Amino acid sequence: MKILLIEPAKPLSAIGGEDVFIFEPLALEYVAAGVIDEHEVKILDLRLDKELKPTLTGFGPDIVGITAYTLHVNVVKSLFEQIKAWDVNILTVVGGHHATIVPEDFMSPFIDLIVIGEGVFAFKEIVGRFKKGEPFDGIPGVAFAKGNSLTITNGQSITDLDAFPFPDRSLTKKYRQYYYSEWMKPLASMRTSKGCPYRCKFCAQWKTAEGRYLKRNPERVVEELAGIEEECVFFADDESLIDASRMTRLAQLIKEAGIKKRYFLYGRSDTITKHPDLLRDWREVGLERVFVGIEFFRDEDLANIRKQSTSNDNEQAVRILHDLGIDVYASFILRPEFTRRDFAALRKYCRQLELSYASYAVLTPLPGTDLYQEVRDQLIIHNYDYFDFIHTLLPTTLPLKEFYTEYHDLYMKGIALKKQLALLQKFPLKELPHLLVKGGRFYRRLKATYQDYEN
Repeated sequence: MKILLIEPAKPLSAIGGEDVFIFEPLALEYVAAGVIDEHEVKILDLRLDKELKPTLTGFGPDIVGITAYTLHVNVVKSLFEQIKAWDVNILTVVGGHHATIVPEDFMSPFIDLIVIGEGVFAFKEIVGRFKKGEPFDGIPGVAFAKGNSLTITNGQSITDLDAFPFPDRSLTKKYRQYYYSEWMKPLASMRTSKGCPYRCKFCAQWKTAEGRYLKRNPERVVEELAGIEEECVFFADDESLIDASRMTRLAQLIKEAGIKKRYFLYGRSDTITKHPDLLRDWREVGLERVFVGIEFFRDEDLANIRKQSTSNDNEQAVRILHDLGIDVYASFILRPEFTRRDFAALRKYCRQLELSYASYAVLTPLPGTDLYQEVRDQLIIHNYDYFDFIHTLLPTTLPLKEFYTEYHDLYMKGIALKKQLALLQKFPLKELPHLLVKGGRFYRRLKATYQDYEN
């Protein structure tokens, strides 16, 4: 059987995404690893490669699988329509985060099967049955339309991440030099854990893991890590540092194995504050950058989203990382209710933290989150193409033009100029012209976002 797996591009109306960073399609590499021993598999990354029809013609797949976040729902449904128009006999399968959270959104005459949850074993079973001409009833974690309703089987409860094969990175060889996050390029990705024990109401990741925090064996992580060619590695975990003893052990094993990499991972501020020695250990083995979800600078806002960390945690974590020489990727959330005074206070706060890099996302009620259930009747946009964390989905206190002017000014003024210039030194000199052009395009688009609501 010939199997084509597709990573979709964002919709044209969306802002950010692959305009800012591109991570390798790890989920597809995992799915591919489950079937590649018996079948011919190809990965098409449409963020970098627009050749859908030539690929269909040249490869001639029997099965096409596409993964999707909420932002990709409409794009993916359109892709499947094109695929079925090319050959109606192709088996079409969708999976990923949104399919797991809201499978009903993929009820379409152009989509044959919907995979819910971890897809490696379900997809392998789908492929096997399709080859034999057998029905798909009863496969755990698979849904399909019967008439006007969706038949859903209970998914497998995955508790052992080490049961999965290593992702097959050979299938993305032609793209790997283009995977990056800012100056870390080329950048490989790997998973060491899944889930989160916290219950933030703007996040659904803890729900997809059924409230558990699942961890891979450190020895297995090191074994996979040793096979990664890239110098830079991103840990694509929901949160990497929660189990401090496990991560201490992993750092020790990396050191003993003599693996030299530059790491980028997620870390909660309260975890960093409680375990500064853990960060020191990781700095010694190559930790270069930590994504810290600071979210808000006021404790009442943090409490409102059930973050279970405090502004003091945030400030201490930034100091710890700065003292260790670890770069801070600070992530903030903007509430639609923000006034000019709120924006000014946030700009001041960023300056006080002496940040070199920060990103700002509008509070976005994604389907599947408790926040979505709380405010769904207040949404001013329902089109998934705009669920990009830049477009506000809720009414703003400020007029939209003013809101996005203030939003733009956060990027312009939230980081001191000398810090911005120092950050540019991390990039290769030859990339700076392109970087500045791309950045200018992003900021102009951000400031003009209000215009999207006038149509």
